[in-house]
Amino acid sequence: MTSTLFIGLDGCTFTVLDELVKDLPGEGITMPFMKKVLEGGVRARLRSTPNPLTPPAWTSIMTGKGPGHHGVFDFIRAEDKGGEVFWTLYDARDVDSEMIWSIASRKKKTIAALNFPLTAPPPDVNGCIVPGFIPAKHLRRNTHPRELFERLKQNLPDFNPKELAWDFDNEKQALEVLSPEDTANWVRYHLPREEQWFKVAEYVLEHDRPDLMAVMFDGTDKIQHQAWQYLDPALLPKNPQGHDKAMRDVCLEYFRNLDRYIERLVTLAGPEAQVFFASDHGFTASHEVLRINSFLEELGYLTWAESDGSEQALRREASDFANLDWSKTTAYCRTPSSNGIHIRVSENPGDPGIAPAEYERFRDKLIEDLYSLKDPATGEQIITTVLKREEWFPGPHMKQACDLTLVLRDHGFVSIRNFKPSVVARPHPAGTHHPDGIFLAFGAGVPAAGDVGLRKIVDVCPTLLHSLGLSIPSDLEGEVPTTFFTPEWFAEHPVKAGAKTRATAKREPTEEMDANERQQMIEQLQMLGYME
Repeated sequence: MTSTLFIGLDGCTFTVLDELVKDLPGEGITMPFMKKVLEGGVRARLRSTPNPLTPPAWTSIMTGKGPGHHGVFDFIRAEDKGGEVFWTLYDARDVDSEMIWSIASRKKKTIAALNFPLTAPPPDVNGCIVPGFIPAKHLRRNTHPRELFERLKQNLPDFNPKELAWDFDNEKQALEVLSPEDTANWVRYHLPREEQWFKVAEYVLEHDRPDLMAVMFDGTDKIQHQAWQYLDPALLPKNPQGHDKAMRDVCLEYFRNLDRYIERLVTLAGPEAQVFFASDHGFTASHEVLRINSFLEELGYLTWAESDGSEQALRREASDFANLDWSKTTAYCRTPSSNGIHIRVSENPGDPGIAPAEYERFRDKLIEDLYSLKDPATGEQIITTVLKREEWFPGPHMKQACDLTLVLRDHGFVSIRNFKPSVVARPHPAGTHHPDGIFLAFGAGVPAAGDVGLRKIVDVCPTLLHSLGLSIPSDLEGEVPTTFFTPEWFAEHPVKAGAKTRATAKREPTEEMDANERQQMIEQLQMLGYME
């Protein structure tokens, strides 16, 4: 029997969840089952990674460690070679910490992990993995075991790998169409995709009965990015009409479906199962854009590359990465999703960048300059916090982190484009990530305790391991929250300390995405606001 059910809800936030379990005029209760969960279980705000972003945050959930230890900081990883910066996408081979799927497997538990990012290529686990965030043509090859893919095709009449994975062509429409009707249709397109993942989860849970059943629904994040103003009670028109009502209706349809999926999975898991919900981050509204590289240019830290009018130069200017004169740049932001600044330190005399001995002085001056950016009308700081990497990303991979990570007053993502002015108001509020997501528990051995405060994202992994009856590896950075279990259950199931996690396999050559697939993936990140 399944003892632990984990449902990931990408970007889910109590701002929306609390509203959808209310009996609202004209709408009723959108999520009646989640209302039962909230009233009959435990809830906590879940503090995300310092930069609350999908890849590092979900990797911290899956490993119980921060980015400084697991080595994932962004969608894109880069290598600074002095004269140039090279980019590629992170995948499972870059995760330098053992994931919960492998920890539980080697302790003789069976697992199922569906739609989680950075699980391709999959490890050899005692159970099954169907990874998320990969092209449809690679889904079969990255499903473990291989025969599961064939089982799904044979037993699920509507099984559609292209729909299960991200449909690049459909997602790209978000960049091309402008009409209200097409925008609503684009949001509606995500409904059948989420239904596909539910059907896969239902089949695996019903037929394989893994000890740990885990599925992640990511429509919450994608819909909130595009339709936040139709979900945030602070932004929603009081009596929405026309397009506003159509958008509100399709958003509510998604969450009604999600509530139905959750209820079915919890019912299948049975009354003795413990059920946990977590999100990688929360959501809020961003009202302005900080063009951070333009601001750094004003301060003299970077120089834009000059275009010679060639086709290559034009492609670089239109690309999604900073197009700079690397010989004259000492500090810059690589990607909007990083919300961070890299300082270029010369490895050898004569190399571009600052001298190693100048690093501390240079960084302190840069921090001072960043805090100097203020709203001319109110005097309020645009950048509210500047995080030093050694303080916020300790671990063997600390030097892969941005030297400085920025927290903006509205939690928005920065822009890296060469546009002026450096700060501009958005024409409409946009959905962006908030550092506080959700962490919920429900079921056997869980008290109806309500809100128990704030937990850390690295607490999710040890909590799930403890629910499975397993010891907690001594090198995990999180801990099991005692408030998530009844005293009686804890008395019978005390927390057990275990040995350290095992080293992960080295990155080995494997089939890579081709250039077209990489570009399609980048277009998805554009659509969600992580790239420009």
